[in-house]
Amino acid sequence: MNHYNVVVIGAGVAGSIFASYAPSHLSICVIDKKHHHGNDGFHKPCGGLLSPDAQKTLSKLKLSVPLEVCASPQMFSVKTVDLNNNLKQVYQRHYINIHRHRFDQWLISKIPNHVNVIDQAIVKNIDFKSIPHTLTYEQSGQTHTLSFDMCVGADGANSLVRSKLNAPKIRQYMAIQEHFKLEDMDPHLGCFFDQRLTDSYGWINVKNERVEFGAALPLQDSLKHYEAFKSQLISSGYPLASPIFKEACLVNSPKQLNQIFCGEDACLLIGEAAGWISPSSLEGISYAMDSALMAAASMHHQNPLKEYKKRSRKLKFKIFLKILKSVVLYTPWIRILVMKSGIEAIKEVK
Repeated sequence: MNHYNVVVIGAGVAGSIFASYAPSHLSICVIDKKHHHGNDGFHKPCGGLLSPDAQKTLSKLKLSVPLEVCASPQMFSVKTVDLNNNLKQVYQRHYINIHRHRFDQWLISKIPNHVNVIDQAIVKNIDFKSIPHTLTYEQSGQTHTLSFDMCVGADGANSLVRSKLNAPKIRQYMAIQEHFKLEDMDPHLGCFFDQRLTDSYGWINVKNERVEFGAALPLQDSLKHYEAFKSQLISSGYPLASPIFKEACLVNSPKQLNQIFCGEDACLLIGEAAGWISPSSLEGISYAMDSALMAAASMHHQNPLKEYKKRSRKLKFKIFLKILKSVVLYTPWIRILVMKSGIEAIKEVK
C-alpha cells in the first residue's frame, strides 16, 4: 500500500494550485474524477469568468492564461434584469471569459512532476480513525487503497471530505446550466433576478458559438424552477428553446461566517469545500486559488491547520463583506432602489 504525506481530493482550481505550491519535500498524491486530457468525462458547470481578484492572484503567480483557454467574445459589461419589477441596467465589469474545463486542465498541467496525479478516479471512503489514515478509490473498475498523514479536501460543494468531519451545514443551491446554439442574439453577459423562483440569480454567457443559461436554485423543485426561469427568458427573445446539453452541480453559498470550515486534525478544506465562495456572485475561482495558496504555505509549519486558520482571516473578512453585499443584491426593495437610482450604471449608445 502506497503512503503519502498529503493526499489531495479534487484537482479543480483549489486542488491544482495547492499541489503546485505545497512544499516540494512532501510526498503528495492528487485524486480527481476528471479526464485530464481531452474533452471527455466530468466538466464542472461554471459561468467561466475570471474576476479581477482571480486575475490579480494569477499575476502574483506569474501565470498568463493561454489563448486556447480563453473564450470569445470578451465582454465588458453585464446586463442586469429584475424580472419581477421590469427593471434593467447595464454595469461595467472586468471579467475574462474562459472555458472552465480548459482552465482546469491548464492548471493541472502546471502540477510538478514529483506529485502523483490520479485522474478518472472516484474516492469511495476516507478513514481518519485508522492509523495510518487510509483512503479507498476506484479507477477503471478496480479498487485501490492508500495511506496518508494529512488530507486536503478540494472536492467542491458536494465534498466527501467535509462530510467526514464535524463541519457545520452550509447553505446550498442547485446550479443548473444548459448550452444552446448562438443565433439571433447579440453576445452579452446577463444577470437575472426573480424572487419567485430563487433568492439567488440566473445568468447568460456566450462562449464562441454557444449561449449558456444557468441559474442557482433552491434544492427543492430546482429543475421545475429552472424551466420556469428559462421560459421567461424565451418570452423575452432569448434563443433557449433547443438545448444542446444540460449540466448541474451543487453550489455552496455561506450565509454566515461560521459556515466556513477550514478543517480539523489531519484534514484541511480549501476552495468551495471549505465554503470559500462569494455569497453575492457565487464567484469561487479567486477564493479557490487564495485558500489553496494559504493552505500550501501552512504546510511549512508544525501545525498546518492552526496556521491555515490564521492566514485565512483576511479571506474570511472578505466573505463577510460579500455577505453584506448579498443582502443588498437579494433584498428586493433595496435592489429596486439601487437599480432605479442608476448608480454606476452605463447608458448604452443606441
